[in-house]
Amino acid sequence: MNSIFKPKLFSILREGYSKHQLQKDVMAGIIVGIVALPLAIAFAIASGVSPERGIITAIIAGFLISFLGGSRVQIGGPTGAFVVIVFGVIEQYGIEGLIISTFLAGLMLVAFGLLRLGTIIKFIPHPLIVGFTSGIAIIIFSTQIKEFFGLGLTDVPSAFIPKWGAYFTSLGSMNIYAILISVLTVAITIFSKKLFKKIPGSFIAIVLMTVAAIFFKLPVNTIGSIYGDLPTTINLSLPTINLGSLAQYIAPAFTIALLGAIESLLSAVVADGMIGGNHRSNTELIAQGFGNMASAIFGGIPATGAIARTATNVKNGGRTPVAGIVHAITLLLIVVFFGKWAAQIPLACLAGILVVVAYNMSEWRSFYSILKGSKYDVLVLLTTFFLTVLVDLTVAIQIGMVLAALLFMQRMASTSNIIAADADMDALEDYSDLPKDIEVYEIKGPFFFAAAQKYRETLKNFGKTNTVLILRMRHVPFIDSSGIHNFRETVKYLKARNVKIILSGVQPEVKKELAKTRIDFLIGRNNICDNYIEAKAKALKGL
Repeated sequence: MNSIFKPKLFSILREGYSKHQLQKDVMAGIIVGIVALPLAIAFAIASGVSPERGIITAIIAGFLISFLGGSRVQIGGPTGAFVVIVFGVIEQYGIEGLIISTFLAGLMLVAFGLLRLGTIIKFIPHPLIVGFTSGIAIIIFSTQIKEFFGLGLTDVPSAFIPKWGAYFTSLGSMNIYAILISVLTVAITIFSKKLFKKIPGSFIAIVLMTVAAIFFKLPVNTIGSIYGDLPTTINLSLPTINLGSLAQYIAPAFTIALLGAIESLLSAVVADGMIGGNHRSNTELIAQGFGNMASAIFGGIPATGAIARTATNVKNGGRTPVAGIVHAITLLLIVVFFGKWAAQIPLACLAGILVVVAYNMSEWRSFYSILKGSKYDVLVLLTTFFLTVLVDLTVAIQIGMVLAALLFMQRMASTSNIIAADADMDALEDYSDLPKDIEVYEIKGPFFFAAAQKYRETLKNFGKTNTVLILRMRHVPFIDSSGIHNFRETVKYLKARNVKIILSGVQPEVKKELAKTRIDFLIGRNNICDNYIEAKAKALKGL
């Protein structure tokens, strides 16, 4: 357990922690806490829950992810990636179903870490990640159109195409004041960084737009007018759990856990590049798990590592988990002392902030780059993207992973081949002096199920005019159970026709599999040679 779960905070404190670094971490944590406030509220509202649930998530999960995490600078909390999932879970199972799913997802994340699945990110194809991330960005953007333009819609369809249909039919109800607030929020968020390096643009926009809405008494929706005042306390929120219906939450919980693992490890990798560090991936997954379980217990929503807030932490001098802990404490103090003022924030302002978030999430440069690449990557990218937007993120990830795996196997099978060695123009050995009774074939590529049948058909055509087959296997890195089955049947077929089989250059892992399945005994252990010269001598001797 100690080798799997090693929180960075404890390691840093044992190594020594200077007062100078404490000051930098505290300042970075305060700034990140200010940045996190509007994002936590905006992500909660976009997800279909009340704003305080986003703040609770940022405080509870954010604290635990930093306190127990495997990254020096990771900032945890609600993110845009979860908006689609949370909205869908609430629509199908209600808020209690979301809390149960989030808690189960936390358990799964802890299990991922304990099972040492921290390298999971290496097995998720880049086109798939870009596909669903870009799809999520489009969905977030589409959910903000109502508040961005101040449309008078009372019931917005959840499906993508009907949603936009409703928007177009309601254009006559646009609120010019909401549009003005939204546009100014986008402009301030983007361009204020040129004037204010330390103060986040989203926070400046919220302060200015809220003051303007109050001072000029603008007729726009605010957090308070729609959701009421924000609570200034945090309480336990335990749902009623029916064990008989618990199984229905496994699928959404797994989607939350998988996306949380991907996003947190991606964020940790990005952070490593910024500070020249190395995160502990299994520890990070366990911390994410505890963070999500605690968030659920207090009525929060799913949390993961937030790339933008983590980058803000690094840029402002944060270098230890103390900054993340301070970020959570800062949010708590803001809620306790200034919560009533947060209720005056115009929803159009939050919509403007989320439009900027959606643009930053879109990864349109990566999207365009992949479109110019391999047709296989393009297929995975577009399939995942359109399924995310038009169907469901869970379906998109499942089908995207299966499609990527099938295409990978197809490409591996197409590069795997078996050829007569005298046709191999790159061969260093001279095959011209072999008697006509001896034939040399070479297998190139893995002997796995996608290529095994092709190998079997080729080898079965052998033996009509030859009596000795030298099979070179130096370029076979592994053989799976299907390969073993087909190889055994082929060896039996050839031996029944009095063909002597000699293997050359068998890799250690392949040789181990042949021994475990007794194929080496079927061929004859003396007929498995280390190299071609030895195999050739054995073949000539047997004639």
